[in-house]
Amino acid sequence: MKKLIPSLIFILLSVACASPDPQIGQTEITKWFDNKTGAVSITFDDGIVNQLTIAKPILDRLDLLATFYIITGKVEGAGEGKFIGRDPQEIIDETASIPTDSTNFFERASLIAFTGTSEAENYHAQAGSLFEQGRIEDAYKLIDEGFEKIRNGTMQDTDEVVFHNNVEDTTTWEQYKSYSEQGHEIASHTVTHPRLAVLDEVNMRYELEQSKADLLKFIGPESTFTAEGPYGTEDERVMEIAHQIYPALRNRMPEAWLEEINRGSDMTPGEAQKEYVQWQRGPVTRTEMDRMKSWVDTLGNHDHTWLVLVFHGVENLGWEPKTRQELVEYFSFIKSQDDKVWVAPFREVTKYLRERKGTEIETEVSSNRIEVRLVSELDSEVYQVPLTLKTYVPDDWTEVSVRQGEDQLEAQQNQDEKGKFVLYHVKPGSGSIELIPGT
Repeated sequence: MKKLIPSLIFILLSVACASPDPQIGQTEITKWFDNKTGAVSITFDDGIVNQLTIAKPILDRLDLLATFYIITGKVEGAGEGKFIGRDPQEIIDETASIPTDSTNFFERASLIAFTGTSEAENYHAQAGSLFEQGRIEDAYKLIDEGFEKIRNGTMQDTDEVVFHNNVEDTTTWEQYKSYSEQGHEIASHTVTHPRLAVLDEVNMRYELEQSKADLLKFIGPESTFTAEGPYGTEDERVMEIAHQIYPALRNRMPEAWLEEINRGSDMTPGEAQKEYVQWQRGPVTRTEMDRMKSWVDTLGNHDHTWLVLVFHGVENLGWEPKTRQELVEYFSFIKSQDDKVWVAPFREVTKYLRERKGTEIETEVSSNRIEVRLVSELDSEVYQVPLTLKTYVPDDWTEVSVRQGEDQLEAQQNQDEKGKFVLYHVKPGSGSIELIPGT
């Protein structure tokens, strides 16, 4: 076997009547679906109602699909947020005499978020921020301060669930399921949007697993493939546990062939040396339209770039909102690049890349027939995003018929410096593909 490009192995099994041109039959999976030059995923965090009532209709009119990472605990019928562990009063009493340190920090940071006020939830969130910045001692002191307020009654312990900076909305599971059936990705942003990095393991797992369980129950397995840990956390302990539960995370998805540039990084795609780069950008209220459009233009300069856009607030609701008018202009601009840019939910792009990197190609060539076989160990029930194949054919094949099993596939003929080729989309795990001259 001769390795031509990484992860794609071509085996040309020649027979006596085969074409003498070694290029004929050579097949590759194109870097992006439909042989585009890059990809864009439009994602929304927090399950804010305006995302569904304002942003989604704009996307629908443009025939664009997006990913919505929702806080499942807000949706009626889902598992609610809660503290799992010892008696809360016992923990509160202990804080009077035992300072917060590495032995009790995660337990206390987990509990304080569920003592029932926005102020208490803010203590949890701010302690988490300090912890992830490496300011560990400051995080301990902040938790001590919060529990002191609870003990002296200046911060009430009502045992309620307060959602992160986010009003509860009226979106139902029935609505979310219908959005999923339309092709949008509805996925997990945990049960309550905590700082996962400062939860103890049992509470962290509950936030991740309960959210997944509700998405599976009310929507289906298609909503359990990706997730986003709140605040874009990249904490190593969180990533280790979260990757046991979800096949892919927008936070971080370590692959040897993927460079990840997060929203806070000044690194540019042109600096990335790997085959693919996931470039996350977060449009906020002050982000100018020209800058947002320049991100999309960058895809034309680097064919390895996957632009992942992260939106939060919409039209005066939610964190750093963008207006309806801005979304109309920006999404229309993205649509105008449709001939070059593949726009798809985060789940679909992830699957395509993994399918491409995890698939080997075998071809058998004769004078009037080319057979292409895909070989992969990936679960074809999960990894089912159609792959775009590019196969070189003889110059005298004026028309090309492509079949996969009983299905006649659409084929687009084209030419490059190597010769004539056809592009076509195939279903993973659906059998070999046959190319013959004719319609």
